[in-house]
Amino acid sequence: MKTRPMEEHFKFDENEEEATILVVDEDEQNELDEQKIELDIPDELPILPLRGLVVYPFTAAPLTVGQPRSVRLIDEIVQADRIIGLVASRDSELETPGPEDLYTYGTVASIQRLFRAPDGTIRIIVHGLARFKVEKYTTLEPFLKAKITLEPEQVEENVEVEAQVRAAKDQFQKISELTTTLPREVVGSVILLDDALYVAYTIANYQRMELEQSVQILEENSIIKKLQFLNQLLSREVEVLTLGQQIQQEARTEIEKVQREYYLREQLKAIQRELGEADEQQAEIEELRTKINEAGMPEEAEKKARRELGRLSKLPSAAAEYGVIRTYLDWLVSLPWSEETEDNLDLPHARVILDEDHYGLEDIKERILEYLAVRKLKQERAGDEEDTPVQDTIRREREGAILCFIGPPGVGKTSLGRSIARAMGREFIRISLGGVHDEAEIRGHRRTYIGAMPGRVLQALRRVESRNPVFMLDEVDKMGKDFRGDPASALLEVLDPEQNREFRDHYLEEAFDLSSVMFITTANWMETIPAPLLDRMEVIRLSGYTENEKIAIAQGYLQPRQVRENGLRKSEITFTDEGLLEIIRGYTREAGVRNLEREIGQVCRRVATGVAEGKLDHVDITPEAVRKYLRKPRFHGPEEISQRTSMPGVATGLAWTPTGGDVLFIEATAMDGGKEFQLTGSLGQVMQESAKAALSYVRSVSADLNIDSDYWQKHDIHIHVPAGAQPKDGPSAGVTMAAAIASMVTGRTIHHNVGMTGEITLRGKVLPVGGVKEKVLAAHRIGLRKVILPAKNQVDLEDVPDEVREEMKFILVETVDEVFSAALAKKSKTKARKARKKDKPVKKITN
Repeated sequence: MKTRPMEEHFKFDENEEEATILVVDEDEQNELDEQKIELDIPDELPILPLRGLVVYPFTAAPLTVGQPRSVRLIDEIVQADRIIGLVASRDSELETPGPEDLYTYGTVASIQRLFRAPDGTIRIIVHGLARFKVEKYTTLEPFLKAKITLEPEQVEENVEVEAQVRAAKDQFQKISELTTTLPREVVGSVILLDDALYVAYTIANYQRMELEQSVQILEENSIIKKLQFLNQLLSREVEVLTLGQQIQQEARTEIEKVQREYYLREQLKAIQRELGEADEQQAEIEELRTKINEAGMPEEAEKKARRELGRLSKLPSAAAEYGVIRTYLDWLVSLPWSEETEDNLDLPHARVILDEDHYGLEDIKERILEYLAVRKLKQERAGDEEDTPVQDTIRREREGAILCFIGPPGVGKTSLGRSIARAMGREFIRISLGGVHDEAEIRGHRRTYIGAMPGRVLQALRRVESRNPVFMLDEVDKMGKDFRGDPASALLEVLDPEQNREFRDHYLEEAFDLSSVMFITTANWMETIPAPLLDRMEVIRLSGYTENEKIAIAQGYLQPRQVRENGLRKSEITFTDEGLLEIIRGYTREAGVRNLEREIGQVCRRVATGVAEGKLDHVDITPEAVRKYLRKPRFHGPEEISQRTSMPGVATGLAWTPTGGDVLFIEATAMDGGKEFQLTGSLGQVMQESAKAALSYVRSVSADLNIDSDYWQKHDIHIHVPAGAQPKDGPSAGVTMAAAIASMVTGRTIHHNVGMTGEITLRGKVLPVGGVKEKVLAAHRIGLRKVILPAKNQVDLEDVPDEVREEMKFILVETVDEVFSAALAKKSKTKARKARKKDKPVKKITN
């Protein structure tokens, strides 16, 4: 059998215990190429099993032999022709594989070098000569022998083979550039090879692959298929190495970036030390650490603060995140986590304070004193008995009572909150919620936003440095909502005693206890407050003041303040009760005293002008002086009502508004036409329906009113409610509209000193209405002395001040017929019609 020349050989250094593989130089290679080694390969060969390795023809490989069977085989072969068969084992874990454990194809090889190591192993260098196929094994002991058949490869010579060879060389060269394990000399020698089989086996010998893939290359007969399979493996290896190199490059870049940042930070620290800034940053961090220790935070918040402080200490002061963390820690340590004021629970002292600041408002003052009394008893009797879970829930609810003051403007809702805080010895906070649309106003912004900060609740607590202030939420009925959220819904967590114990602001993200805060809300309308929010509050209504109360408030509070604010002395101006009454009746018509204070201030300013010019020394503010300084009156009293109700078809109604009670004049007129019915005056849907019900009832009792049956067929009816530009709605004007229509069709005027309110039905019943106290006060304020009310509203008269009830006459009615009897005046004898025979008696209550 003929073999091809060996391309490279290995040398052992006999002075060393290890075998060293050397690549032959160019001269030695040329010498081997010129040699034509011809060996006779027998048909039966000793078989050396290989574990995890395939030796290809025309290639050299170092082997280490350690098994006794294999050592004996090498010893015998070395003494003979040194020709051996190398076959790979299917299982690389087997120590002594048998014939069934070996592959079918192998490589005939000659032993070129041998070296015995001190540990008893033999190290050899073999050179592959040819490929063979095992026919059968003839001997198993002392080592394997087998009958073989040489299987030369089919070497085609065409363009496809040349293309596959070039591709293999290119891929092998790329692999050598991507890895450092291949010597440059090996790559150069492979590129110089021309034989396709040499190229395939040499590259496969150096290429990393699985054992099955190595065996597949050896077993393949066609050189084209052999090269195709090899190129697939090489292409995949190039992709893997390229990706690996990319990953290494990215990791190296990241490491370089970190190292660069570390180096720059160290430089920055050195510069800061030279400038003295490092000491300032360190001092700032130590200051924050001290504040965290002294803040008395809950465990969760303190843990978060220390974690953020640790991040801050690792950042340079010039970093953008440094300022964000620094601001966050400032908020954390500055909140009053454990700071609170001690309540003053002396009830006589609280009563004195409330009376000093406000006149009247007895119901509210009693509610505040009840609140203080409960807290006082709980403190004094703490520990007497343990709370059950139910009792503990009730205790928390009572401690977290939310008061809601609802009433017209100017009655002292906001100033009452300050008085409560002063009486209890607490700090006072007030924020206005009117026009607030953004939920973040309550809960704050998250820290991811630029310029983020906590909500107004925590901002206010930080300002007063107390966790138990009196917190007034003003104008809670005037909040809105849009795409930014619903502030009213956000307030649920703030005002609910079961939730505000762990109020979480979006900025802090840590629970803050609001249960010790006494929340007070104010509103003009109850209807615009969301029902879930209203359910969490205890509503206390504030009605308007009577004339006597306004005089007392003006003398005790308003007049001294305006005299002082306008630079006057007490000896230079004196307000008489008559002068104040003139201002109240002729220049203000309100439930509160805000406009009254403005008018008093205007009088003081004009007196101050005369004093400054030297024209005045002392002025008594009498009714004449009031008309002199304030010019003509803006409002008229009973004479206006008498003038407007002097003709039939005009009735005086009483209405409720957010600013207190008011008086409405309802006018009805008839004209020739064809049964049309018009309503004007910006009336709402409910009020329009009341007008239609009133007309229907009056038409149904036409016979009782002595109205011709064809009257309604020949006339159009028009009802108007001045002032026309002001929207009006509600059912309580039903009796007034019925009285106006009845007055118009009968020609009987309505008594000028009578005001009325009540809802009617089509059957002539008068139903109860709300806002009785405010309506009665409005009637008294404008000069009316008789008020027609539904009989079921009699209990509401208890809320009317005694001084008003003494001056007023209340007519309680159950039917519209009683209203007509009490309100319509009798006609003169020349124009009188026959009175109704079945008039019902009128119920009257005179106080």
